[in-house]
Amino acid sequence: MEENHQHEQHEGNEELKQSSLIQHINDRSLKAVVIGLGYVGLPMAVEMAQAGYQVHGIDIDTSKVAKLNAGNSYVIGIEDDVVQSLMQAGLFTSSTDYAAVAHSNVIVICVPTPLTAEHQPDISYISAAVDGMTPYLQEGSLVILESTTYPGTTEERVKQPIEAANGWRAGEQFYVCYSPERVDPGSVHYGVKNTPKIIGGSTPACLNYGKQFYGSFLNEVVPVSSTTVAETAKLFENTFRSVNIALVNELTPACEQMGVNIWEVLNAAATKPFGYMPFYPGPGIGGHCIPIDPIYLSWAANRHGSELQFIQLADATNRQMPERVVKRAAELLEQKGVSVRGARVVLAGMAYKKDIDDLRESPALDVFRLLSVAGADVVFTDPMVPVFRKDDGTMLQSRPAVPELWTGADLVIITTDHSGFNYQDMADHAKLIFDTRNATAGCHGGNIVVLGQPMRRVKTGETYGES
Repeated sequence: MEENHQHEQHEGNEELKQSSLIQHINDRSLKAVVIGLGYVGLPMAVEMAQAGYQVHGIDIDTSKVAKLNAGNSYVIGIEDDVVQSLMQAGLFTSSTDYAAVAHSNVIVICVPTPLTAEHQPDISYISAAVDGMTPYLQEGSLVILESTTYPGTTEERVKQPIEAANGWRAGEQFYVCYSPERVDPGSVHYGVKNTPKIIGGSTPACLNYGKQFYGSFLNEVVPVSSTTVAETAKLFENTFRSVNIALVNELTPACEQMGVNIWEVLNAAATKPFGYMPFYPGPGIGGHCIPIDPIYLSWAANRHGSELQFIQLADATNRQMPERVVKRAAELLEQKGVSVRGARVVLAGMAYKKDIDDLRESPALDVFRLLSVAGADVVFTDPMVPVFRKDDGTMLQSRPAVPELWTGADLVIITTDHSGFNYQDMADHAKLIFDTRNATAGCHGGNIVVLGQPMRRVKTGETYGES
């Protein structure tokens, strides 16, 4: 009888907590903390604040915090005036101090999850965030992990450590969810608000709170049965992309040899309105998602005794692209009577993707390094990236994309197809262009070699077709 009474009392307390949380959501009195203010965390923090929640951002990078506190954004798509207006309205603040967690109802973790030097998952940033916030965590709080990670991380590295440290149980004294980020940097069509939000909870009560919170300011929430399903869904999305990009990268040299223009093939295939999605070749893969996420999934599968051969093959295929680009560049130079050692090479684009400033895992970095090792004199130009740090620690400045840069180069390699480049101007002045992105489609001039276009015989020997 007493057991039933305690059970009813417990259920009553849960209902009270839930109704209190929902009231906080409805009247926007809920306070949130976002840990990690990078490409994922800052847009999420801004979206929450624009919805009327008081948001405090935490980042261990003092320079990021200093920029934000000065009203300056460092993430494309988040304008300075947006940060400034939210700060003036008292809806957004930032610091390096975890103490703000003590005044918050929701904590969203958006820290990096890179690979170790041994090509293994590095979740040290998640563990550091959990360790930093746990002493300040208030009873009844919701903790949401958004960092991309292997299945089981939320339960093992977020829920269990908090339960052990505070003597709590998830779904009772606090709530835990996993909701993978789906940021598409540089996209003009999809942002935080209009991208469907997958979410899984440690318990039904956790999921309910997470759904209510995200549903209050995002267009669509997609609930799944567990945190591990949500974690795996995210990894599969990017594994799908990795495998399909690798398929195209593998097909590219075959098309060249067969005398087939792969760009024409892919554009023709893309007209099919069902059962097909276009992917394109390039100098390699970059960003956080495609080079890293499939390795997290493969590692997790290996942990349970399964081997994911597609992932391993795709990773190896994509990672060898910079070497293939450099090898072909050396061949093109030699056909012009120029040795790669001492050759003046300009890389047009260092970012991993068109029209963004993100250098993470950029294949252009590998192309730069491999050319330098081969003895080439390499410089770069990028309208989005003013400077980058070389392997030896020195900083290299972007060169202005002017005719003198193109005419002074033995070879220009288009590694990123930024909209800001004038490709016809480049074609008019460069001695030789190796275009790895088909960015010069529509340009005229006989000095352009495009990755994936058929080989043809010219007076200087075997070379690629011109665009």
